[in-house]
Amino acid sequence: MSPVAPVSKAAAVTRPAVLSLNINSKSALYAAYIAQLKNGGFFIPTTRDYAMGEEVFMLLSLMDDPAKLPVAGKIAWITPPGAQGNRPQGVGIHFNSDENCKVVRRKIETILAGTLGSTRPTNTL
Repeated sequence: MSPVAPVSKAAAVTRPAVLSLNINSKSALYAAYIAQLKNGGFFIPTTRDYAMGEEVFMLLSLMDDPAKLPVAGKIAWITPPGAQGNRPQGVGIHFNSDENCKVVRRKIETILAGTLGSTRPTNTL
């Protein structure tokens, strides 16, 4: 009988973090959405520690729509506690380029039509 090699921590499969986000108003959607990223993205206020490039999975609820939209992405930036300009602590997530994320992006941009070019401050870039 041959011995079985132990599995190292590096070989272990890690699952992306799952975040649930409920956006209940157009102004909250505007403040969180990141149109400047190629595939779109979201700022999520959180005190949890994340690493740049870490994969995350979101279940997104938009206003009165009861559906939860699945969105995969990666951490694109981290806003630390006490950031300049009183910005809230959290992470910026860049949506993946898959078809599902494209559908979510189109839905968000349809809701925000006419406001994306606003100079109103957001929680994002």
